[in-house]
Amino acid sequence: MTELAVELSRDLAGLRPMFVAVLRGAWVFMADLARELSIDFTVDFLSVASYAGTRSTGSLRLQRDVSYEISGRHVVIVEDVADSGRTLATVLALVRSRRPASLRVVCLLAKPAGAALVDYVGFHIPSAFVVGYGLDLDGRFRGLPYVARVELPPDAGAEDQQRPAR
Repeated sequence: MTELAVELSRDLAGLRPMFVAVLRGAWVFMADLARELSIDFTVDFLSVASYAGTRSTGSLRLQRDVSYEISGRHVVIVEDVADSGRTLATVLALVRSRRPASLRVVCLLAKPAGAALVDYVGFHIPSAFVVGYGLDLDGRFRGLPYVARVELPPDAGAEDQQRPAR
C-alpha cells in the first residue's frame, strides 16, 4: 500500500486529484490508500452492478453516481480488481465523457485480462475468484483482513472462474 501511495503522491503532487472508488469492492482499499497519501485530494464514490452471485447479468447498471463535478479535475479511479476489463472500460468511458483533466486507474488486484487498463497495480494475480478485503461473494466475506481464493463448484462456468462477485 505504501509503495502505491508514494507513487501516486509523486505523480499527482500539486494537482489535488479526485479519487473515485468503485463500490462496493474498493472501499477498504480506498480507505487504506487514503491514509497513506501525502497529497491534498478529494474522495468520491460511484457504484455499478453487473453481477448476481457469481454470474454476470450481461449488463452494467450505474447504481450511484459521483457527487462532485469531474470536468477539469484530475481523476483517479480506485478499483478492487481489474479482471476481464469490461466493467472498468465502461466506467472509464463514463468518466471520460465528463471531460476530466486527466484520468488514471489504481487497483488492488489485476488479472491478466484487465491489467492493460490499469496505471497503478498493487498485486498481479491469476484469474481466480477471490474474496476478502472488501471483495465479496453475495455480500459475504468483505470483512476478511486478507484476500482469499474461493474454489467454485465444477459446474461453474468459465466466466465464473474469471470474475469476483461485487
